[in-house]
Amino acid sequence: MIVAAAGSQQLPPAIVVPTPPLALQQAPEPPIVSDDTFDKALPPLSSDINAPLEPMTIVPEVVAPAVPPELAEPLPTLATFDTTPLVDVNVTDAKAPDIRYDTVQRGLGEIGLAGQFDGFSALKDGGGKAPNATVVSARAREDEALAVRLMKSLGYYDGTAVSTLEVIPGETARVRAIVSATPGKRYTLGSITVLAQPTTPPGLVESQLALKIGDPIDAARVQGAEANVALILPQQGYPFAKVGQRDVLLDDLAGTGAYTLPVDVGPRASFGTFTSEGRLAFGAEHVSVLTRFKPGELYDNRKVDDLRAGLIATGLFSTVSVEPVRTRNLNPDGTEQVNLLIEQERGPPRSLSVSGGYSTGQGIRLEGAFTHRNLFPPEGALIVTAVAGTQEQGASATFRRSNAGRRDKTVTFAAGANHSNYDAFDAFTTTVSGRISYDSTPIWQKKLTYAYGFELTGTNESVFDFGLGLRKRGSYFIAALPGQVGFDRSDSLLNPTKGYRLKLSLSPETSVRGAVRPYARVLIEASGYYPIGDSIVLAGRVRAGSIAGTGRDDLAPSRRYYGGGGGSVRGYGYQRLGPLDTQGNPVGGRSINEFALEARYRFGNYGIVPFIDGGNAYESSLPKGGDLRLGVGIGGRFYTNFGPVRVDVATPLNPRKGDGKVALYISIGQAF
Repeated sequence: MIVAAAGSQQLPPAIVVPTPPLALQQAPEPPIVSDDTFDKALPPLSSDINAPLEPMTIVPEVVAPAVPPELAEPLPTLATFDTTPLVDVNVTDAKAPDIRYDTVQRGLGEIGLAGQFDGFSALKDGGGKAPNATVVSARAREDEALAVRLMKSLGYYDGTAVSTLEVIPGETARVRAIVSATPGKRYTLGSITVLAQPTTPPGLVESQLALKIGDPIDAARVQGAEANVALILPQQGYPFAKVGQRDVLLDDLAGTGAYTLPVDVGPRASFGTFTSEGRLAFGAEHVSVLTRFKPGELYDNRKVDDLRAGLIATGLFSTVSVEPVRTRNLNPDGTEQVNLLIEQERGPPRSLSVSGGYSTGQGIRLEGAFTHRNLFPPEGALIVTAVAGTQEQGASATFRRSNAGRRDKTVTFAAGANHSNYDAFDAFTTTVSGRISYDSTPIWQKKLTYAYGFELTGTNESVFDFGLGLRKRGSYFIAALPGQVGFDRSDSLLNPTKGYRLKLSLSPETSVRGAVRPYARVLIEASGYYPIGDSIVLAGRVRAGSIAGTGRDDLAPSRRYYGGGGGSVRGYGYQRLGPLDTQGNPVGGRSINEFALEARYRFGNYGIVPFIDGGNAYESSLPKGGDLRLGVGIGGRFYTNFGPVRVDVATPLNPRKGDGKVALYISIGQAF
């Protein structure tokens, strides 16, 4: 509320009218009727207050005109009225041309309001034409009021605006609409008063109210400062804080305003217990697993918002809310215990999903999955997956326990069968595996992640025998203990624009094929992202891997390293890089090195990405720096709320015999 008060103004002196001389005074005129005559004309009054009134004799001194007979008739009943609305008749000549007008604004540009005026202007919104000059004038009057509101929003409370229409010489159907604004003086804060209870730490409200004496009374800045108070107090232990209605008393002579803000901070609180109500997906005990705070900690609504986001991320609710509830129970430190009420409405737990992609060398790959997210509560999911593709077919069943004793900790057991038919090998594989992981999520992208588990694999594959000079089938039984550690300082999981990532994968394995042959697989990967301006990101990746402890030909072909493909060196077919057999087919290696550079240019929801990739796979256990195969290309991106859709086209710079000239890759997410 803003009240204008006159500042230190004096009332004007009283105006004294002199008395004329006696000679100029006129004698008073005699009364028209004397008092005695008037009293005698009054009827006598009875002393009995219950007596009836005496009849009054009416002397018709004035004769009223005769009433027309139609006015003497009784009014018709409401039921006889015709309630049909009048038809809006447009009397405008359809052949009459629209009037054109130019909009001119004066006075707002000097105080930085021209852009806002153009954005809300009724004249500008009209597009420079109107049916007639009256409409143009009405729009101009609306813009007068707009200009005044805009000036007041910056503290120009004495600002005025006036609009005029001018005829443009030589143009009969065109006028100029001019809105002239006069801002006047700008009011500033003369005093700042906060009416609030004491806080811990002292002066918390005042320190978060980013206003100081002498600041212009800018509406956006004042509202922003008040919003900051409403934001910070619940983060500092005051969940029920309320910012009241400000009051600004203006002094028009001094050009200042006395600002007063009432704030009800409420009790200082700590976290208590949980209560769940509604159609429950799981109880309060599992809710406590999703929290990142403990009972007794100082209340912070950011942690409450994080809990709400974690509940939503389970995918088990159609609606869910988290609200603080007062208990009026005081803790030893003087804070009030505040409980959290979880209102749940569980949603359908079953879902079907389909995904697919295409790349040269790997062909078309479609994957469908049925998921029951809460078959084994809480958050025990069963996932049945089927893969159909030109070169891969398979099925698997997975049990997954999400948030298993800890937020974002996942326990997984899976079993599946798969057939893969590529240039490098043709394999029928059965796998049983288990995994415990602590992963990043879109809600909480973690700096440090990890995973470890076991894998038992039986596979029958085609393998090239260099001694015989042909492919033959062989069976392998593999036991592995895969693990990985990741360190992520990027700003996004699916579309990073700055930062870097590091990942180390280590898998001790044993291959049983006539004899036990232990070995270890190691893979190191690093990627970085550097923004240039607002629309270009330079992205780079390097990767190196090694298998030590066994010979290449003792490894199952599916466990070897291969290069080439959409996630490797683009421009080459899937698994085409590395040693070749005598028939020109890849046989894989024990080491690999790769690099990639991209310039990601984005405009709106679209992007263009030129790139260069390089790398190769080697028979030796350590990668070499030479003999790199290079590919260049360009990609298109369509950015969605679940990540970018990627289409890349690449060509090899130094192809070998059998490599294609162009490779196409389609998938979701950036290449790295």
